[in-house]
Amino acid sequence: MMKACSALCSSSNSTYYYYFNTASSHSPSNAFSSSLHFSSSSCFFRITRNPKSKSIIACSLEKGEEWRSAKALTLRRILDSPGIHQCPACFDALSAKLIEKAGFPLCFTSGFSIAAARLALPDTGLISYGEMVDQGQLITQAVSIPVIGDGDNGYGNALNVKRTVKGYIQAGFAGIMIEDQVSPKACGHTRGRKVVSKEEAVMRIKAAIDARNESGSDIVIVARTDSRQAVSLDEALSRTRAFANAGADVLFIDALTSKEEMKAFCEVSPLIPKLANMLEGGGKTPILNPLELEDIGYKLVAYPLSLIGVSIRAMQDSLTAIRGGRIPPPGSLPSFEEIKDIVGFNAYYEEEKRYTTSTNQQLSKTESSSPNSLQQRDHVDPEQTSQNPTDPIVEVITPDVYNKYGADSSRNPFTGIWSRTLRIKITGRDGFEKLDLRIPAGFLDGVTNIVPALGGVNIKALLDDATGEVGGKLLLDFNDRMGDRIQVYLE
Repeated sequence: MMKACSALCSSSNSTYYYYFNTASSHSPSNAFSSSLHFSSSSCFFRITRNPKSKSIIACSLEKGEEWRSAKALTLRRILDSPGIHQCPACFDALSAKLIEKAGFPLCFTSGFSIAAARLALPDTGLISYGEMVDQGQLITQAVSIPVIGDGDNGYGNALNVKRTVKGYIQAGFAGIMIEDQVSPKACGHTRGRKVVSKEEAVMRIKAAIDARNESGSDIVIVARTDSRQAVSLDEALSRTRAFANAGADVLFIDALTSKEEMKAFCEVSPLIPKLANMLEGGGKTPILNPLELEDIGYKLVAYPLSLIGVSIRAMQDSLTAIRGGRIPPPGSLPSFEEIKDIVGFNAYYEEEKRYTTSTNQQLSKTESSSPNSLQQRDHVDPEQTSQNPTDPIVEVITPDVYNKYGADSSRNPFTGIWSRTLRIKITGRDGFEKLDLRIPAGFLDGVTNIVPALGGVNIKALLDDATGEVGGKLLLDFNDRMGDRIQVYLE
């Protein structure tokens, strides 16, 4: 009945996942194919073996699990591949998308960064399980790469850990990190960290593995201990050995203080991948480059604060510029077109074409051909336009045209102004000239777009007062909040 069976990956100690495709003609010799092919005739079987005898003790058909399992299987292939793998930490869907676009094969979620971005609060146990799952689902849905979720201390006892793991599986995480801190927890590398007993810490990892098996998932369990800072290095090494024996997939000791301590950690259960945490900006662990970490024995390296840190600084700088009457300089932010592309406008427009109906196309043609439409048209024959009596006559209003229609009459509040010029000059507090431009005095709408500091200034009133002036006149001369001198002349 079944023509092929491909084993996707062996998971933990006792559960294996097999992909059956009745339409496949591959032989069982291709059991460990590195690619996944799903079709309407495919399905998933979960086969559970006795870890000692390897005999099959359960076999069940799994539906709807393939996509949740696929990212976990991808993560396992990454862990099995040579070299060290960098995983920057995201805090929302956009930061995760940027990580993927930058070419990283996986990413991490930082509880510190999510608490900061979502609540503007410290990572001290204030953010809840529900908020973390909600944020995680938004993150995993935004990317195709596997994401390891920060599960904190499981938000309670072993039963809470099981619920946390199952919730993270449903949210689409490929991995979850569980730590051994008490509640409320403290952020890594900060003061006040305390841990539960070693027995309870191991029980959390066992509960996480049970939750994975009960869910038919292959989520990667990252076991973290904070006991190096809370107790001692020896205690931390002892706990990681116990986590490995319990079945953890990845081991992590936070806040190691030297290369020697990092080497000692990597010698524990050498076949189990190790995670390094390069806390940017001044943590307790030495900052090493990926090659140095690989040489020590690490498989993964997380960068928890890079994205949230540079985001905070960039927003502070931008707000300082805006408060000073300017917008951030062009080099400090992407163009509007780049921003639209990053968040997916171009992809949206392309996909939108697939669902365009004949009615929509006809409506679009009608709108574009309407005599009331002022949309710009390329390659329009001016003779044809002038011959059509229904087309409106569109004329750009310039000072000359405006004067032709009586702009200089005594009834107009801008008498004579259209023939004058405004000169706007900005000199930095360092004495260097930043801006010197001239615009027709009658075109005031766009002035604040050029110099936001002029917002709120009634330039029209100043022009009215200066209408009768002959020659140039200084209308404004002041320093903005950044210390730059802004001068406006009527010429």
